[in-house]
Amino acid sequence: MKIAKMKGQHTVFIRHLINILSSIVMLYPLIWMFSSSFKLPENIFSDSGLWSEVFTLDNYLSGWQGVSGSSFAVFFRNSFFISFMSIIGNLISCSMAAYAFARLDFKLKAVLFGLMLMTMMLPHHVTTIPQYIIFNKLDWVNTYLPLIVPKFTATDGFFIFLMVQFIRNIPAELDQAATVDGCGPIQIYWRVILPLTLPALVTAAIFTFIWTWNDFLSHILYLSDIKKYTVSLGLRLFLDASGISQWGKMFAMSILSLIPVFTVFIFFQKFLIEGITSGGVKG
Repeated sequence: MKIAKMKGQHTVFIRHLINILSSIVMLYPLIWMFSSSFKLPENIFSDSGLWSEVFTLDNYLSGWQGVSGSSFAVFFRNSFFISFMSIIGNLISCSMAAYAFARLDFKLKAVLFGLMLMTMMLPHHVTTIPQYIIFNKLDWVNTYLPLIVPKFTATDGFFIFLMVQFIRNIPAELDQAATVDGCGPIQIYWRVILPLTLPALVTAAIFTFIWTWNDFLSHILYLSDIKKYTVSLGLRLFLDASGISQWGKMFAMSILSLIPVFTVFIFFQKFLIEGITSGGVKG
């Protein structure tokens, strides 16, 4: 028994050791970027070691000032605004659409649900040009409207599907009890369904924030005024194909741009795991 127990402990130790080494390999680019953000520009690619003997904060201080007269405080503010509005739009529209598919009966329900699932299979690039033509005719280019308004129209089929699966796991008897108490469909949605779908809502909010914060293609496609740039576009300003790229500043601001994403993930990972496992696996 002792020998079997010792073998089991050794197996667990080896597994943990392999996971730790794999994590170090995957995190090495991030660690290298973090260490490079404290190096002098001329030492970033010349030093063979991970850490340099010269430690400086100039990359953070000067990088925060931004480029072309716009500081990164403006870029962070713009990114937070777009992400916040996108979260509100997705939570409202996708939860309402999910409630309709999961609880209400209406004509062509199965057909519309299938069409919604089909939108998840379409690559984003397929709809980019038609969307740009529509938004250009509406004179929405170089505004935040193309990045925010679609979120209020339940365009993210993934979140609708996630919430539908979660709502289907809620006992229908709760709806019947609320109906007996005089609640209509809207009151049931607001007072019964929404409070019980909190993990799915938090999951949708986390993914919306991460995807919107890291989005580059949509932002560069619709935004041309530097004062309206987001963090992802602000980082691009440090790269100059015809001149000298400011790698140190870009690495420093890249580290700062990762802080909100890591913070959101760390504080809400419990809801994220619960929302995915309860809503996306069951049903």
